[in-house]
Amino acid sequence: MTQSKTESPKQERDRIVIFDTTMRDGEQSPGASMTLEEKLEIAKLLEELGVDVIEAGFAIASKGDFEAIAEISKVIRDSVVCSLARSGAADVDRAAEALKGAARKRIHTFIATSPLHMKHKLQMTPETVHQAVHDSVTRARNYCDDVEWSAEDGTRTEHDFLCRTVETAIKAGAGTINIPDTVGYTMPDEFTALIGMLRNRVPNIDKAVLSVHCHNDLGLAVANSLAAVRAGARQIECTINGLGERAGNAAMEEIVMGIGTRSDLLPYRTGVKTETIMRASLLVSAVTGFVVQPNKAIVGANAFAHEAGIHQDGMLKHSGTYEIMTPESVGLTKSTLVMGKHSGRHAFKTKLRDLGYELGDNALFDAFTRFKDLADKKKDIYDEDIIALVDDSMTRRNERIKVTALKVSCGTGVRPKAELELEIDGARSTTTAEGDGPVDAVFNGIGQLFPHRAHLQLFQIHAVTEGTDAQGEVTVRLEEDGRTVNGQGADTDTMVASAYAYVNALNKLLVKREKTAPAALSA
Repeated sequence: MTQSKTESPKQERDRIVIFDTTMRDGEQSPGASMTLEEKLEIAKLLEELGVDVIEAGFAIASKGDFEAIAEISKVIRDSVVCSLARSGAADVDRAAEALKGAARKRIHTFIATSPLHMKHKLQMTPETVHQAVHDSVTRARNYCDDVEWSAEDGTRTEHDFLCRTVETAIKAGAGTINIPDTVGYTMPDEFTALIGMLRNRVPNIDKAVLSVHCHNDLGLAVANSLAAVRAGARQIECTINGLGERAGNAAMEEIVMGIGTRSDLLPYRTGVKTETIMRASLLVSAVTGFVVQPNKAIVGANAFAHEAGIHQDGMLKHSGTYEIMTPESVGLTKSTLVMGKHSGRHAFKTKLRDLGYELGDNALFDAFTRFKDLADKKKDIYDEDIIALVDDSMTRRNERIKVTALKVSCGTGVRPKAELELEIDGARSTTTAEGDGPVDAVFNGIGQLFPHRAHLQLFQIHAVTEGTDAQGEVTVRLEEDGRTVNGQGADTDTMVASAYAYVNALNKLLVKREKTAPAALSA
């Protein structure tokens, strides 16, 4: 980590590097795959958020991952763009190639070091693993100055061997040493002791930044990460909304707000602009289809809600009685009803800017048109409605398949029927289909007009706002030949929203790259 020209040595020691792995480790969540366009959108917002390092993917995993890293490298200038690589030469070379266009680049190479992983997964001896550490870091260092090395399953690694490999990685040129709690097994006190042990026993540890990467299998990812920081770690690897395989990773929003809120115990700082947190959370949720649970810390719908009478009374007297941070500090604003069918384009554009959206002319025109249509259907337009329709517009642009007309009939004693029109590559086709329910009829109609082998894995609806005229936001998950995608759609008519979501998922399947991940993806 290079010292800023405007920061003193002490300020630099107090600075925590935020390493975001939403697009790499987060995407390993089943069903959380992202398109290139979605990854670019997330990367730009992460840079605006103030993230120090963006792990854009695993270059050798697939052509799609390689392309995403390469394209993100072209547009990101302030944040460091990072690619993961195993210890093999081909992995490191592929990562370097993907990062060629990056203004600031990092190669993140790793290998497992625990006895369990070395014996059963790698089937390598400790000596062979130790040599691989040296060779991979040396090779990566020849490509760029910024190299990170991770000891996969580091918290279950024998201390003597861990110290030896860390020392070797630093000697070979690694500027960041990451100690992952890969299976979320460690307790905070143990992690504190482990980081302290490394700082005391590794002779050249002062030449590298210590990093941590914690999984949430026991619900301790954030607690372990902060415990490591108090012990001397200065980089935390995390994801938006805690996204990640199994129980997920340490949630960035919880890490950052924990440091900011408890500065008495955590006298550190990050470069994250916390007012952008809600936008990032909403975007990642919309892209992946992983709805944030209402009681999720910081970004959940109930995080700043107060229902109990005693709590409400206290809040009316002083917000500090039951709120340890303000909603505004994470970018949450109270819904307002100032927009309606008489609002003009300028007012709509200003509202979008207040909500954190900067759209180009074409996207603005499309969003404004959909806003006017919504205003004709819905009496009250909330901020959440505008966010939903903008996200839906962005999700459905550049699609080969489009829903152009839909009529559904159903009821008691009537077999549900859907009359559907799709535009496929510019040509329009119509059909009538029946089903066990109205949604089944709609999906059967789509299957008739666009035959496919995809299987429906998930169908969920939630209301964007309150009221019987609320927009329904639908998420559909499809699986085809081992590839899983999420589709989203929003409309006041849930059948229309369902059709949008299903078609959106099909469009993603059309552009989905074959992604056969190599073994040992999870650092």
